[in-house]
Amino acid sequence: MENEEQKSGYTGKLFLIVGPSGSGKGTVIERIKGKYSGFVYPVSYTTREMREGEEDGESYHYILKEEFEKMIKEDEFLEYAVVHSDNYYGTSKKDIMQPLERGAVVIREVDIQGFNSIRNLVSKENLVSIFMKVSDMEDLKGRILRRGKISDEELDNRLDSAKKEMAQAGDCNYQVENKWGEIEDCVANVERIILAEIKKMY
Repeated sequence: MENEEQKSGYTGKLFLIVGPSGSGKGTVIERIKGKYSGFVYPVSYTTREMREGEEDGESYHYILKEEFEKMIKEDEFLEYAVVHSDNYYGTSKKDIMQPLERGAVVIREVDIQGFNSIRNLVSKENLVSIFMKVSDMEDLKGRILRRGKISDEELDNRLDSAKKEMAQAGDCNYQVENKWGEIEDCVANVERIILAEIKKMY
């Protein structure tokens, strides 16, 4: 019954940029954000440590595991998951549902676990999913390694997760390939999809 209540009465549109770690989700959203400041870009919560160059409240809200688990108990997340067998990541329910209720365009990056959770809570009329594809696993491995030093174990975990995610790419409404060195083309393709879907709202 709660799901049905959450599905009804919303006039906005939620765009989920879906894909594995290293596929370029964050880069695409940052480029879109630079052009369309009027859209809503919710910030995730995570228990992972802040990396060099990151700021709290920009890419993520960085909180302790105890705080995250308290938010779970209080039903504050639209979706959450343990990623790479280590840290919690989650999307605040109010950060998504309140803008949708007032008719806003919301753009959010998620992995496939997040997508699977959210599509059960947000109606098809209010949801558009765009999967970010890469050329192959070697390409993805190179992208992950370029982002900073990580352990061999974490790299293996991310690549294993990526294989599972890419197998579900067809569940999304659209698939856009992010070829290495052609980010502008990728962003333009995502932008076209978003603008075409917004037109359907009116």
